[in-house]
Amino acid sequence: MGIADALSSTQVIDPDIDAYFNWPGFFALLATVIKASGLQPVSIALWAPVFDVGLWLMALAVLTRTLTADPRRRWLVLWLFCLGNWQDQDYLSPQAFAFFLYLILIALLVGPLAANPGTFRGFRPADLAVWWRGRSPWEQRPQHRVSAFVVALLLVAVICASHQLTPFMMLIAMAALSLSGRLWSSRLPLITAVVLVLWLVYPASAYLIGHPPLEDAGFQGAVAANVVDRVTGTPGHSLVVKVRMVLTLVLWVLAAAGAVRDWRRKRLDIRVVLLAVTPLLLFPMQSYGGEMLIRVSLFALPFVALQASSALLPREGGTRLPFLAVLALVPTFLLLTLLIETSRFGNTKFDIFTDSEMAAVAEVERIAPHGAAIISAAHPTPWRSDAYLEHRYRTMDELCRRDLSAASCGPIFYNYGRHNPAGAFVLLMRSTEASLELQGQSTERNSKELEDWLKAQGGVELIFSNADARIYRLPSP
Repeated sequence: MGIADALSSTQVIDPDIDAYFNWPGFFALLATVIKASGLQPVSIALWAPVFDVGLWLMALAVLTRTLTADPRRRWLVLWLFCLGNWQDQDYLSPQAFAFFLYLILIALLVGPLAANPGTFRGFRPADLAVWWRGRSPWEQRPQHRVSAFVVALLLVAVICASHQLTPFMMLIAMAALSLSGRLWSSRLPLITAVVLVLWLVYPASAYLIGHPPLEDAGFQGAVAANVVDRVTGTPGHSLVVKVRMVLTLVLWVLAAAGAVRDWRRKRLDIRVVLLAVTPLLLFPMQSYGGEMLIRVSLFALPFVALQASSALLPREGGTRLPFLAVLALVPTFLLLTLLIETSRFGNTKFDIFTDSEMAAVAEVERIAPHGAAIISAAHPTPWRSDAYLEHRYRTMDELCRRDLSAASCGPIFYNYGRHNPAGAFVLLMRSTEASLELQGQSTERNSKELEDWLKAQGGVELIFSNADARIYRLPSP
């Protein structure tokens, strides 16, 4: 909301501000919707998860309609998708918007832009050439293919302008479908690659100068950031992460069983397998702040759910379920329901902000002068929803590099605030302290010692306090 407000008020896109202004497509659309509709931004944010999941399910319904003729499987895929959607990416965000567009694009690629493959005779160059030339368009009406191609190009441009990661997933999916002979428009991946490169070297160049795309590439680093660092922390937090892994593993095992069953019945759709597996190629490319595995599982989920439905519904057609199918479905649904409850809401202690915390954030942003530094303990913090460019927002875990002891971290953030010409404020909240404690970066005792150290410094003043938050003003430089 803050980025959309900044774009709306300045009418200028400055890519030097931060990464979001290098991919401003979603925020520009959000600003336009807010101005045109007159809706309150907070209302849009609160209803975004319902709206986003609704859009995802509609796009997935259209997509699965092309891939299976069995209405029972189509409904089952939607249900499995909901039971596996633990990634928590359906809030008001570029990822939610880009994922919706990605599903629409895939629906075009397996629908009007799809190809019927030629007869495969072997891997010799001559045989591959005959196989490639033997392809035929799935959509027989040229005008529909042209229309779908134009819409696909529009989606490519919007996705490239709206999100950092989704364009790479989009390109990988296109390339996989093209190389398998299932994509009629073989030039589309090349055009997509050109658009992506042009966006990176021109509109997003300001960000990429200091953040090379493959700077932290590598399987070992990806495992450390996405797995090892994730399972650290309190036993409760570790349990939530492990339950998420179990939930994902259960769906993948069902998908593998469904793929084997389809292969034995000679009805395996290679497109579903490719779209489920190719997101794994993103994993070693970049740690993505420790969230790459989360995004990989999100992009794979629709197609894992579709393949898993083959294991739970072995036969296509019909309106009644066999007794054995019911015996498999009921315990599977019960298990997935228990897993998704913990996976989705296990981190509520720092995922949800109280009214007291929101009031503290509003107060510190109100009293802080232009250019002042506002220092919070950690992310997530519910700030910057407006006046995005007015203050300097920093967190202790960023400034102190994970060593949050009072003796080490206190002087670092204190001196940072003291040397800020416009002054500085320290915002301490229940949710941010819980975030550090649950993830093993701090303890309740350490948080108290850090706050006691801060109060002992000369000139530090407590200017606001309620049940869940305190605001301290640091002395002026």
